[in-house]
Amino acid sequence: MRPLAPPAARTALVALAALATLTACGGSPAADSAAGRDGGGAKGAKGTVTIRIPDPGNAGVLARGKKDGSLDKALAAVGAKVAWTGSAGPFAPAAQAMNADQLDIATGSITSGITSLSQSPGFVFFTATAPDPVGEGILVREGSDIDSVEDLVGRKVAVNKGGTGEYLLLKALAKAGIPADKVERVYLRPDQTAAVFNAGQVDAWAVWSTYAVAEIGSGKAHFVADGTAIGSDNYSLNAVRSGFVKEHPEVVEALYAYLHDNSAKEKRDPAAYLNVFTDAGPTAVNGKAKEVQIAFTAKSGTVDPIKPEDIKRFETVAGFYADQKVTPNKVDIAAHLLDIEKLS
Repeated sequence: MRPLAPPAARTALVALAALATLTACGGSPAADSAAGRDGGGAKGAKGTVTIRIPDPGNAGVLARGKKDGSLDKALAAVGAKVAWTGSAGPFAPAAQAMNADQLDIATGSITSGITSLSQSPGFVFFTATAPDPVGEGILVREGSDIDSVEDLVGRKVAVNKGGTGEYLLLKALAKAGIPADKVERVYLRPDQTAAVFNAGQVDAWAVWSTYAVAEIGSGKAHFVADGTAIGSDNYSLNAVRSGFVKEHPEVVEALYAYLHDNSAKEKRDPAAYLNVFTDAGPTAVNGKAKEVQIAFTAKSGTVDPIKPEDIKRFETVAGFYADQKVTPNKVDIAAHLLDIEKLS
């Protein structure tokens, strides 16, 4: 028997399970438009439900599923199909797109999720992947005189505001007993930080594997503290638009099953999920960087249901963000979680 969630979490999960069984009569305008686009729901409908997902690029479970047709097959079994919309990137704009009924699924960290939840969210989280023990951390250039978190005092560290980078830095400083104002946070978009970091305009970069792999693979940078050393609770989560899960719970269940099963396969054989469409050009990972990525993925987590013990750690992060003034108040993360195992 699974252990019970904390009271607030139990209330949220029960409410969300009920949400998923509501009929279209009580649906939101966003949900109604989702059904109207494709002629109705996935079961007993004349049309096919379209689920809008950011394009996965050249690596990962969704990229491989896009190429080999296995994702199409899994979704077709419940009367659905994918529309690849835009490209995968930071969670904040993806959250805004879900709120505007322009996207149905997005992936992000618990940290960026919490900041997005503080702004009238129209989405819920339905999966959890354990924090990355080795692929995220505080990156410094080779030859730097920064040998520990304590050495960051008086330095400039690049972070993405309200997301993984800011969390990792603040968490590392708190664990080391260093006041946050002793280190200068330089707010930059992750995709614009590498040039600034390599030019020496910042002393360190709080970052995750998406961007760290290239830097470490080049032999020009290393982590002075990784996720394990920092004590990171930075889960990766998948979110679904609230209106979509109300109308099409069986589609969300099918997508979860696909992500869960194939993330386990990716962990066992990371190389098979790299360079899915091309092994050349800016989206390809080769040489030492490929070795680094394979090592990171082999130690990463899998896509799993959100469990009570996960919720406790989510709430710890929400409290930490409020204490650090990243959010004005503690975000009620439990109110925006979906128990995928009790959806139907």
